[in-house]
Amino acid sequence: MRDIEDEEYMLIEHLRHRFIETARLFGFSMVEPSPVELLSTLEAKSGPMISNEIYAFKDKAGRDIALRFDLTVGLTRYVAGRRDLKMPIKLAAFGPVWRYDEPQMGRYRWFHQWDVEVYDNFNIESDAEVIEFTKYYFDSLGIPVRIEISDRKMLEGMIRKRLGVEDEQMVLDMLRAVDKLSKKSKDAIIQEYTAKGIDVGRLRSLLEMIVGLRGSIDDILSSDHLKGIDIDASRLTALVDSLKARGIGDMVVNMSIVRGLDYYSSIVFEVFSEKSNLALVGGGRYDVLPEVFGRKDIGATGAAGGIERLVLLLKDMRYGSDILYGNDKARASIFVAYTDDRLKGDAMMLTSNLRRKGVKSECIAASLKRQLDYASSKGYRFAAILTDRMSRENIVVLKDMIDGSERTVQFNALLTNPSAAIISI
Repeated sequence: MRDIEDEEYMLIEHLRHRFIETARLFGFSMVEPSPVELLSTLEAKSGPMISNEIYAFKDKAGRDIALRFDLTVGLTRYVAGRRDLKMPIKLAAFGPVWRYDEPQMGRYRWFHQWDVEVYDNFNIESDAEVIEFTKYYFDSLGIPVRIEISDRKMLEGMIRKRLGVEDEQMVLDMLRAVDKLSKKSKDAIIQEYTAKGIDVGRLRSLLEMIVGLRGSIDDILSSDHLKGIDIDASRLTALVDSLKARGIGDMVVNMSIVRGLDYYSSIVFEVFSEKSNLALVGGGRYDVLPEVFGRKDIGATGAAGGIERLVLLLKDMRYGSDILYGNDKARASIFVAYTDDRLKGDAMMLTSNLRRKGVKSECIAASLKRQLDYASSKGYRFAAILTDRMSRENIVVLKDMIDGSERTVQFNALLTNPSAAIISI
């Protein structure tokens, strides 16, 4: 875990603000599920072994509880208990989560997620809605992305019908093997899974087939790998049609996308940064989870993304200073300095007045050199310096902190209309 400093904090808040704006535009209701859940509730999603990967403990009453490791479980639990809500139920959440993972670049044990979920009548339009939301959110952030989609149920059908695999556990193992294609070589995957008893020939055929199943929906459906077998591609085709109608025509069908969690039931997708090829979002349909909470009558689809990865990306794109200080830096901030303690009262009055007018401003008790050093370290665009001319002529020296140039302005003008006073600089 780490402490969040000013720049990262402001970037997180920027991402939160844009997320809430997007949620409102799309008609999602903002909800934050409890940060603490019964351990049994979290195990409903990922099984009893999940306790090894999260912060789980006994409370003072001896109950087994845990910190949430994502937002989906809490949202689904919430919906399952609210039979008064009318479908589709569209929920959005943004908040911290905790996992006992090994820390690495962009991944911490305490981090933040954004999350959107739609609980519905098993309608493909909900999957399209989630993907459109994701695309709009990244567009609003100025981050170019690539959307890759798949249908896990369709892939399962290919494994059963093309490769003749009927054993349920073997099908799941083969799906897990496919999911590792982005992280390991084919030979490494074959070595790992043949040690588990998977047929080498079938696994090799599957991995070679998957590599060729990437492109447009027409490319996939006309592939030689699908000829001669009856595969239901209706969900994937309907999703592509809906996304095109929504103005999203540049998605890629990639049948190697499985998503590692076993509860995904059909459509899955991932979103990658065009600048770094980094996976920023994962999501899909998980109809089985509401059923675990006693709601067989509703389906669910959603997406989640890590905020810390977006913070790193925004820093790489040099967005940080714009978000911290505003695009119009010329009017964003004025530090108030003074040369004599007799002017401190006027300096404090000017500082407070600037703040009331929405201008970032500070004033500290120190030597003039230390005051200006502080202003420079905090990124102030201007310094308003009160000198002995303030007492004699009611004049303030306005210093440009970038080029060092100076001009004089009337103290009263700076008090009443600071933007007008500095506009000519």
